[in-house]
Amino acid sequence: MAGQQNQDVNQLLKVRREKLQELQQNGKDPFQITKYEVTHHSQEIKDQFETLENQEVTIAGRMMFKRVMGKASFCNIQDLAGNIQAYVARDEIGEDSYKDFKKYDVGDILGIKGKVFKTKTGEISVHAQEVLLLSKSLQILPEKYHGLTDTDIRYRQRYVDLIMNADVKETFIKRSKVLSAIRRYLDTQGFMEVETPMLVSNAGGAAARPFETHFNALNEDLKLRISLELYLKRLIVGGMERVYEIGRVFRNEGLDTRHNPEFTLMELYQAYTDYNGMMDLTEKLYRYVAQEVTGSQVLTYGGHTIDLSKPFERITMVDAVRKYAGVDFNEVHSTEEARKLAKEHHVEYEDRHQKGDILSLFFEQFAEEHLIQPTFVMDHPIEISPLTKKKPDNPEYVERFEFFLNGWEMANAYSELNDPIDQRERFEAQEQAFAAGDEEANHTDEDFLNALSIGMPPTGGIGFGIDRMVMIMTGSMAIRDVLLFPTMKSIDK
Repeated sequence: MAGQQNQDVNQLLKVRREKLQELQQNGKDPFQITKYEVTHHSQEIKDQFETLENQEVTIAGRMMFKRVMGKASFCNIQDLAGNIQAYVARDEIGEDSYKDFKKYDVGDILGIKGKVFKTKTGEISVHAQEVLLLSKSLQILPEKYHGLTDTDIRYRQRYVDLIMNADVKETFIKRSKVLSAIRRYLDTQGFMEVETPMLVSNAGGAAARPFETHFNALNEDLKLRISLELYLKRLIVGGMERVYEIGRVFRNEGLDTRHNPEFTLMELYQAYTDYNGMMDLTEKLYRYVAQEVTGSQVLTYGGHTIDLSKPFERITMVDAVRKYAGVDFNEVHSTEEARKLAKEHHVEYEDRHQKGDILSLFFEQFAEEHLIQPTFVMDHPIEISPLTKKKPDNPEYVERFEFFLNGWEMANAYSELNDPIDQRERFEAQEQAFAAGDEEANHTDEDFLNALSIGMPPTGGIGFGIDRMVMIMTGSMAIRDVLLFPTMKSIDK
């Protein structure tokens, strides 16, 4: 059966190539056409029908359906905005053009000039006066009614997915709107967009394993960046008081519904503020983006109603663990006590983990999943925050928060550490952690330390996971659904 299907498909593909050859022999090679003037898109014609009725328009797009009925035919043209019906009559476009049209295949890209009208059944359409083949499709699209449903093929052949699934195209249109809304909001707040290196000698600023490569021209090993932080803070030192970057970062980690090794991060830094200022900015930014992209500040995701219009909850990590695990780390005074509690509560830890690390493990195991509504989890232990200012009244903790939504970490922010002496000590502690087996530990960045020695003002900084933000705004269940071309294992040839 499979052999017969393959034979049938091969025959259909052969026929399409023969049609192209015939067109080329007759001087009608569509691939020789370099441009086509489009005046309107499908949805625009439908929205403005009263104005455009009986007016001439020019549309272009992929033919998704064709019904030939003797001397007249109907076809459906799909463009960026949607789709629209075209009525194609032999007496209107000419006998030769109509003969060509009857041979066109679903998937071909057509340009159609004609007048806007409404059929007897009330469907807004274009009465074709001219039909031009702009590109010949030599491949066969998936069957119309079942569409493209194989998940693996959808991700590998996103171009087909976008053609066959309108909701997929809408997701990526919304992704673009999310990025535009972020930029608009930050522009109104006086932020400047910048670009920093992707290839770096020291991939710091986050706890993650980098990808490594070799630069032949300099005969040096380099890494792909895992964050944007250290270069952006150099710009704060240089006097650029409000900067942000939206860019790709790369982390040599696993794949799951919320992680892709190549993803989009937005980091911003603002001089003369702290992590409280970053909380205020995050609330306002999320509300603005939600309103702009979805038309509401109340979203539905995974069966939950998420209300961004209310003040976001603020809770310390210690209080969150006490609330959801019943363990009060204010009463834990040593690493030994923390390890004892971990064993009692079946929290797995490593020999190198200190009290603060174990507090974080408790939080991950017991608290994260409950943080469905927007929540700032503040005041992290110093052991897991090497680039953050200590709390003046409690130096075991730092002025840091993570923003949670739907049980996911959506952003990470600090009152940035600007003391070069303290920062060197933190780097040294990270080097020791790396030596003890922590492959995600930061390494000492001497140039960054030199920048801090020049002097960095008090600064608030934050990193946003753009892909997860888009997932929430579009109702997408997996990160691959909001990445046009997600990372996939190569197919053996």
